[in-house]
Amino acid sequence: MRSMNNTGIVILAAGRSSRFGSIKQLLPFNHKTLLQHTIDEAVASGAAPIIVVTGAHAKEVSASISDHKVEIVFNEHWEQGKGSGIVAGVQKIITLNIDIQKIILAVCDQPFVMASLFIQLCQTQKESAMNMVASAYADTIGTPVLFTRKYFDHLLGLKNEEGAKKILMTYGEDVATVDFPQGNIDIDTKADYKTFLSSLS
Repeated sequence: MRSMNNTGIVILAAGRSSRFGSIKQLLPFNHKTLLQHTIDEAVASGAAPIIVVTGAHAKEVSASISDHKVEIVFNEHWEQGKGSGIVAGVQKIITLNIDIQKIILAVCDQPFVMASLFIQLCQTQKESAMNMVASAYADTIGTPVLFTRKYFDHLLGLKNEEGAKKILMTYGEDVATVDFPQGNIDIDTKADYKTFLSSLS
């Protein structure tokens, strides 16, 4: 997978799932968990290193991961918001590979994320020469999203509740997009999960 050379993936799995009411990362999907699905697709893309950032429910989430190709990072500041998780994941990737050129941020509640999408983000970056490539869905842009080295310091500077979208919006002229129409299907509540499962049958 040459297109994934020097590309790492950070999977954010630190949330409390307060709206859901149980551990969302561990919901069954395709005979595995939602989180394991995202990990398997990340591994299949050929990216490395792959980091899973845990926080709330860290013990259960870590115990559920059955792949030794991923590094698990506990974000002790997880209660401060997703920015702290992005910082923890990006710091770890840079520690593991000081020459890393691209980092993709992903979440574990987008069940239609596939390895091919991660690869497409990289290819689009190469073809467009833009330094950020976001997934486009439902009239917005979001995860999975790729950043080149140019924006690593911006990622490391995110505060608490700030997500990566702040960087995309600030430097919009440097953003390419990849269509991911099913990206708006994420699972925040039990009703979302029910609707999602019934859409599969």
